[in-house]
Amino acid sequence: MQDYEASISFLGTWGRFQMKVFFLLCVTCLPAGYNILSVIFLLATPPHQCYIPAHRNLSQDWMQASIPLQVAGQLERSSCSRYELDLVQNLSELGIRPNLGQIYNYSALGASAGVMLSSLKQEECKDGWIYSTEHYESTVVTEFNLVCGNRWKQLLTSLIYFLGGLCGCFLSGQLSDRFGRKPVLFGAIATLSIFSLALKFAQSWAVFAVLFFMVGMGQLTSYIVLFVLGSEILAGSSRVLYASMCLPFMYVFGMMLLPATAYLLRNWKHLSLLMALPGLASLPLWWLIPESPRWLVSKGRLQEAERLLRSAALENGVEAPPVIFLSANVQQSDSKKAETLNFLDLLKAKSIRSVTLILWFLWLSTHVTYSGLSFNMSTLYGNPFLNYFLLSAVELPAYTVSWLSACRLSRRLSFISFSLLGALALFLIQVTLHSHPALTLFLVLLGKFGVLVGTGILYMFTGELSPTVIRNTVMSSCAMLSRVGSSISPYLLQLAVFYEFLPWMLVGSLSLVSVVLCFFLPETFREPLPDTIDQMQAIQRFRWPCAFKPPQKDDMKSAKDQTSLPEIICSTRF
Repeated sequence: MQDYEASISFLGTWGRFQMKVFFLLCVTCLPAGYNILSVIFLLATPPHQCYIPAHRNLSQDWMQASIPLQVAGQLERSSCSRYELDLVQNLSELGIRPNLGQIYNYSALGASAGVMLSSLKQEECKDGWIYSTEHYESTVVTEFNLVCGNRWKQLLTSLIYFLGGLCGCFLSGQLSDRFGRKPVLFGAIATLSIFSLALKFAQSWAVFAVLFFMVGMGQLTSYIVLFVLGSEILAGSSRVLYASMCLPFMYVFGMMLLPATAYLLRNWKHLSLLMALPGLASLPLWWLIPESPRWLVSKGRLQEAERLLRSAALENGVEAPPVIFLSANVQQSDSKKAETLNFLDLLKAKSIRSVTLILWFLWLSTHVTYSGLSFNMSTLYGNPFLNYFLLSAVELPAYTVSWLSACRLSRRLSFISFSLLGALALFLIQVTLHSHPALTLFLVLLGKFGVLVGTGILYMFTGELSPTVIRNTVMSSCAMLSRVGSSISPYLLQLAVFYEFLPWMLVGSLSLVSVVLCFFLPETFREPLPDTIDQMQAIQRFRWPCAFKPPQKDDMKSAKDQTSLPEIICSTRF
């Protein structure tokens, strides 16, 4: 396993085989990105108010006055209450007019006549609600009336979606390491597509919630397996380009497509049907996308791996050596050990336990911050379809910077630098929140930019730290923690009722703790991927300072095809 990358060096890093795999895997990422914002558009809550039945025969004035006004930043009609309708009907039949001064902003003189509305009793919306159709023809919320007393169901449905992703990661990581990347990838895409299609036929909220759980399970699982599969098939600069920029780009492109689709359809049932199409269109790619040869070798299936690599050599127009893998006995021995590896093995061996715990915290903290910023920005006024399109588009420059950093800087330095940038922006928001709204928006975007770049680096860093025999389990376990972070971030925002800046302080502090913990991780920049747990670098101890290491003459001779730049090396021992 130690010489795997040397054994396949005859293929090169960017031939026809690598180009084909690169393109197909990026295309296969589209369904995952296309479905992630479904939690926003399917569960959107339009403005609403109590329904007043026409058979009540209320006068025009009482129709206008039957819904109480409330102050929530601005004067607006209540969404969950109305004046007691029997009383209002009696007053209307007696010809008694309401005092409409507050509604129409009459002068005090004009407002003196009629019944004072504040003296009337209120009741809940016993006859249901009417919903604004300005942006949505129908949503799951309007279909099953998930508002007012049932609003907890709407919040729970969002949580169920993210919990589906958590469970999918827990199961798929172990399945992928045991049975292969390719079956789990296409199983996840099939799950995502079939259950997206089934959403349209849900006749109750409970059925929808169960189906939506399965959609969440397939969505995140497919992206994680795609990341691992591409990272193992590709090598060198093509792997860096794939993992840090092109795969996230296609994911974001899918995110940008859903707001455009939702704008055109406006009906949640039609949208759920269309959500299934990208996944269904990807299923025929089963016959074009290969299994990971690196995983095959880790399982001792050398003949299959060699057959795949020889086919790749023919595509690239190069000649494969007579024997590609020499240490067959060692590989088979390693594969027998690998067969017993599971989620619990991440915490057994000391060499992987410390790294795993740190990675779990980094993924949790970055996604708490990212989701918290996204939920805060979702309250922007204006067209929701345009807002979410733009909020998705701003991720593209972040992933570009992530790729440039991955090519030139060490993983730790990149993650630490951009996490500090995000934390600094989050702390400065407390100073500008009320006095400089434009500057506050800039700081929110800057904070999101720093977090996104750090997230892109963290994906690559995690994949490079994880051994092949358990890589998908490591990635999936980290993705589980990311879903935990995404699930709790909306509830962290509620802490603002105790202290306005408390949510910003918490997410900024999490970023700072992540920076400190990152110093303890081994560096993986320009290092070969580990294949066994024994090959993992030991956890580091902290030491200063960082130093610049100029390229050596021998290094420049041995890597003529790479740009020789000074490396920034951060030591981590006292």
